[in-house]
Amino acid sequence: MAKKAPVDLFEQARQTRTAQEAPLAARMRPRTLDEFVGQHSIVGPGKLLRRAIEADRLFSSIILWGPPGSGKTTLASIIANTTQSHFEMLNAVMAGVADIRRIVGEAKERRGMYGQRTILLVDEIHRFNKAQQDALLPHVEDGTLILIGSTTENPHL
Repeated sequence: MAKKAPVDLFEQARQTRTAQEAPLAARMRPRTLDEFVGQHSIVGPGKLLRRAIEADRLFSSIILWGPPGSGKTTLASIIANTTQSHFEMLNAVMAGVADIRRIVGEAKERRGMYGQRTILLVDEIHRFNKAQQDALLPHVEDGTLILIGSTTENPHL
């Protein structure tokens, strides 16, 4: 059985305060798969992705594509809340290679010390530049990170 990461009481208090002060839309955001409306073809009862999330067996990276407001970020947050994985979030426009390296380093440490996986949500992943891609790809390929990319751009075009 994996050890639990230590609790940082200051961080926990900051997160609680931030959650209480969040805008109404953020406070009303679904937090479980049962509260999540739509996308039944991928997260409906008995579907593969839902079973993987509920069993905490999400080992593959995924790309969530759709228009703004279709639930991409919400679904990623639900995955984070449902699994025992640590969750990190980056915006591809705002993040740099240093941010990726920091997250990778912390993920390696967390996995080594506590056996805890790290899920990284990269919002607007279609905006990642070559340097960002090169910094991230080896760590997704070797399993250090499970990547959830969200994009409004059709990845098939």
